[in-house]
Amino acid sequence: MRASYHWRLRSRALELGQRTLIMGVVNVTPDSFSDGGRFAEPTEAVAYALQLLEDGADIVDIGGESTRPGTRVQPDDAGPKPVVSEAEELRRVMPVIEGVRKAQPEAIVSIDTYKSGVARRAVEAGAEIVNDVSALAWDIAMAKACADLRCGVVLMHTRGRPSEWRGLAPEVDIALRVAHDLANRAQIALDSGIARERIVLDPGFGFGKNFEENYPLLAHLDRLQRLGFPLLSGTSRKSFIGRTVGKRLGEETVLPVDRLNGSLAAMVASILHGAHIVRVHDVKPAVEAAAVADEVLAAMS
Repeated sequence: MRASYHWRLRSRALELGQRTLIMGVVNVTPDSFSDGGRFAEPTEAVAYALQLLEDGADIVDIGGESTRPGTRVQPDDAGPKPVVSEAEELRRVMPVIEGVRKAQPEAIVSIDTYKSGVARRAVEAGAEIVNDVSALAWDIAMAKACADLRCGVVLMHTRGRPSEWRGLAPEVDIALRVAHDLANRAQIALDSGIARERIVLDPGFGFGKNFEENYPLLAHLDRLQRLGFPLLSGTSRKSFIGRTVGKRLGEETVLPVDRLNGSLAAMVASILHGAHIVRVHDVKPAVEAAAVADEVLAAMS
């Protein structure tokens, strides 16, 4: 079963629960793990975002900084400053947000960022949602920014920072840890003035979870429903899927572009365990698979 919610965004609201919403990924980066920087140029990125909308995406999520394992993300990280400054991130994403909004004013745009300055500029330009992979943790000004902006907010669970992920100790009960941490981050958001009906939670598959932890988290995703917030799931093209598919084929892994079938399987599993929104790279196949999963959910009620 999947609860229903009324998700308030910047200028509108979305009904969650009747059908799964599809969030299409637009990486405006030269070093994305999933697409190799294919859409680093604004014109190409805008065209791609519009194609995702045509393919059935309900939301396009535009990001200008890779958070792949090993990445330095903040000046207070041990070591060098982040590769992508706020100015550079804005240079990448703003023309895309503006281009999509100009071509399709009713399009729902999400900005994938952990920087408050980028969030403010993006929402002022028409973005409806701030999707923060750090759940407001990597920029102390982000919580206030989201409260001021009165936009939709996605709080994603991350253990540590990308530069630390490979050395993290395993969790005995990863679903319990994620539920505990997300409950704390949601409370921080509420205490900062972000309205409850603006918050969506994301368990953060692959973000600070080792290969063995992603499947228990997926299998017990329904535990997160007890927190009382809508859920977003992003399993698309993740490395744990690549390793699973590769193992079946007798290989160590498969490339991100060859992870479609495995991604769809994980996506359907997450829908059946309560995900309201799925973040995907391959929108059209996801729309079709989600439609079937939604019918299964309806038959279970």
